[in-house]
Amino acid sequence: MITGLDHVQVAMPRGAEDAARAFYGGLLGMTEDPKPPVLAARGGCWFRSGTAILHLGVEDPFGPARKAHPAFLVDDLDGMQATLIKAGYECVRADGEVPGVLRFHTRDPFGNRVEFQQGLPQAGNRRGGPGSAAGHPRRPETSA
Repeated sequence: MITGLDHVQVAMPRGAEDAARAFYGGLLGMTEDPKPPVLAARGGCWFRSGTAILHLGVEDPFGPARKAHPAFLVDDLDGMQATLIKAGYECVRADGEVPGVLRFHTRDPFGNRVEFQQGLPQAGNRRGGPGSAAGHPRRPETSA
């Protein structure tokens, strides 16, 4: 039985750790976790914020994830969007596609898709309020 989620990993190009740190650490405000020495030798970097843990691993040859993505819960979606736009990142809103959830997608410096979402503060929404991690209901698989 699955009891939780430890981390999500996305790929990055070899030698691009500084760009990952600038985006995930600097822009998004995530904290970098040290990698164990045997894994650090492979490149990449690890980040966390709250319960969100993201590992970036070197993939050679690299190809960005255009559909697969992490979805981060935030408590100020508009503020996050403004920060990303000011830094030159396009943000595509997708509010209302999932009932009770405000969200947008952007791309990290490597072209990987990244989602940010915030629940509406309404009774019965699937997120339980802004930034809540209440989880998904069971639903059939879709191509979303």
